[in-house]
Amino acid sequence: MANKDRYKFSGIGFELLGILILIALWFIAGWIFVILPSTIFGTFSFLNPLNDAGQFSDFLPIPTFKALYELIFQDRFWFSVGASLRRVFIGISIAAIIGIPLGLVTGFYPILRNIAYAPIQFLRMVSPLAWMPIALIVFKAFESAICFLIFMATVWPIILNTASGAANVNPSLIKMAMNQGANHSQIFFTIILPASLPTILSSIRLAIGVAWIVLVPAEFLGVASGLGYLINDARDTMSYDSLMAIIVAIGILGFTFDKIFQTIQRTFSRSWIE
Repeated sequence: MANKDRYKFSGIGFELLGILILIALWFIAGWIFVILPSTIFGTFSFLNPLNDAGQFSDFLPIPTFKALYELIFQDRFWFSVGASLRRVFIGISIAAIIGIPLGLVTGFYPILRNIAYAPIQFLRMVSPLAWMPIALIVFKAFESAICFLIFMATVWPIILNTASGAANVNPSLIKMAMNQGANHSQIFFTIILPASLPTILSSIRLAIGVAWIVLVPAEFLGVASGLGYLINDARDTMSYDSLMAIIVAIGILGFTFDKIFQTIQRTFSRSWIE
């Protein structure tokens, strides 16, 4: 019973402890790099001389959380959150529609898996942002270009993880089905696909994290909405407290979505095991 209570605490209590440690390190870093140099030297000789102590103090936790509180009551912020979520959803949806079938097929057929391995690994190693000039040439709208970049960032982990799940299905199940007279189509839809579901969900969860990372630099392209646009705007107006508040908001939103999908993943995996 004691062990169960200990692990229950580790799920929530240790996560909160980790966040508190992160905030404490933020305070310490601000004291070392902002408050202490301005107190001793009176200037930031090792930083940009065009900035002063007041500007750098906006990066500290207290101004950031004040700006974050003001941010959540702004319609502009939530409109940008909606725009960013829409782009992530479209990019990942296209990646899943293409990547899951490709992953299942290449995982099920060893010959296709061996042929596709090198090209997929090659393309996976190319930074998604390296496709930005091509996206701007091919697509007329910045919106489509951003969705393309998110697609290029997420399709490869979906393919590889799905293929891994399909390739690791228990061979005894496949052999048993073949002995019962099942054809490839029946084996694929009744054994391979259900058995690969936990891995497919893991690949989508991984894709969400990758998409959330690529989203912000992708939104620097020239759109007039989105979290990346808000960061760019805060930088241009030198509203550094707002800039840090948006960064914190991006982290909170990403963490929340990951937790939601983790719960969905555990529910599906538990029902599959049962």
